[in-house]
Amino acid sequence: MQSIYAMHQNGSENLEKEEKFLFYSIDSIQDLYLTMVSSLMEICKKEAEFLHKSSLKHLATAAERNPNKKFINNAVFQILAENNSLSIALETRKVNPWYLNEDYILLLLNAVKTSKYYTDYMSNPKQSFEEDKQLILDLFTQIIVPNEKLYEYLEDDKLTWIDDIPLVNTLIIKQLKGLKTLEEDNFRVPKVYKDIEDKDFAKDLFRKTVLNEKELAQKFVDKTPNWDTERIAEIDTIILKMAICELLKFPSIPVKVTLNEYLELAKEYSTPKSSIFINGILDNLVKELESNKSLLKTGRGLI
Repeated sequence: MQSIYAMHQNGSENLEKEEKFLFYSIDSIQDLYLTMVSSLMEICKKEAEFLHKSSLKHLATAAERNPNKKFINNAVFQILAENNSLSIALETRKVNPWYLNEDYILLLLNAVKTSKYYTDYMSNPKQSFEEDKQLILDLFTQIIVPNEKLYEYLEDDKLTWIDDIPLVNTLIIKQLKGLKTLEEDNFRVPKVYKDIEDKDFAKDLFRKTVLNEKELAQKFVDKTPNWDTERIAEIDTIILKMAICELLKFPSIPVKVTLNEYLELAKEYSTPKSSIFINGILDNLVKELESNKSLLKTGRGLI
């Protein structure tokens, strides 16, 4: 959707170029994921470095010479640091954003250490896996994710990340919640595509929507009698075209799946009125297509 919108805004007709940008944007989602996960690892490293340097001071205090290492020994940090899937992905994608941007990590570390989550955690002399996991969850959701400076950095680094940040953070939170002990390590870096068919679908949907825009638009133009078609928000027309394309040109995808996907897109990217408008258009179109036998779906349970 964003790629088609960008094509419209740029006035570009170079399908091959825009398709390359589409896949670049999709691949970059994993880089964003690795950037966010590695921020946790870097926070631990910076605190470990701080504790070590403090212990070497000429006039180090007793607390500095024998610091509380509960935080840097947190089991979740250990799991991430020793995870093969993560280390391979970081190396393969060449993701190392914090090497030249450690100020952001120091800023996050300071926010962490001044938080109630950290204070309460460090004041408890006992250490358990569940407590370790809950701390990282709290720090990630309440300290790291909402940090405005971090958001600005991500926005400046790759403009395509803006829309992907909530999706990526939600995935990481889900993974952290499901994390098991190091012995049962179940942490895996998710694939960008489920399989080759998944990647082909993204390519086909993009191409079929772009190459058939006029035809797809005609399917909803006569169903907007109370709307000036030129005044319909461009993002709404793109959502409608993509949804209609999927309904008509992808016979293996169930109607309900298509409707649910694009209604969620409308809720995310359009106004409340627009999502109601899109829902009404698609609902009426499906009824019409079903009545004149134009909605051809294959396989079980696809209607």
